[in-house]
Amino acid sequence: MKKLIVLFALAGTFSIYSCGGGEQKPASAKDEAATAQTSDASKENPAYDAERGKGKFTDVKIADKLDPAMATSGEKVYNIKCSGCHKLTDEKLVGPGWKDVTKRHRPEWIMNFSTNTDEMIDKDPKAQAMLELCMVRMPNQNISDEAARGIYEYMRKNDGVK
Repeated sequence: MKKLIVLFALAGTFSIYSCGGGEQKPASAKDEAATAQTSDASKENPAYDAERGKGKFTDVKIADKLDPAMATSGEKVYNIKCSGCHKLTDEKLVGPGWKDVTKRHRPEWIMNFSTNTDEMIDKDPKAQAMLELCMVRMPNQNISDEAARGIYEYMRKNDGVK
């Protein structure tokens, strides 16, 4: 019984350390790693559009002003499916923080990642770079297209769009 307790304690310690207890790279280092992998992937597969990712969203029209109802809908989804792993700051929890995510990624990329998680992680260099940093693969949350759009609007609200 003692061996089992020690084993669980070690596994828990390793899990906590790998998910966010270690030293974080500055944002510029993360961006440089993702950019380097993006350009390498573009050379290997010129048909892959790293700006939009892999999925059905190809041209998402975003208004200059925030849609409050859509942002509220996205906040509800965030509270149920996303907040366990993502903070609204730049701090990593299990996954990366959401602060300024709409400034780093195009809406198509974010919505494709939300709805097509597995394929994006398998093929997208930016998603693969984040996997290397977080060391935990984002599970498919079965996000609908409508929910993905709401989440994106909530991210915009979090990034200061009014």
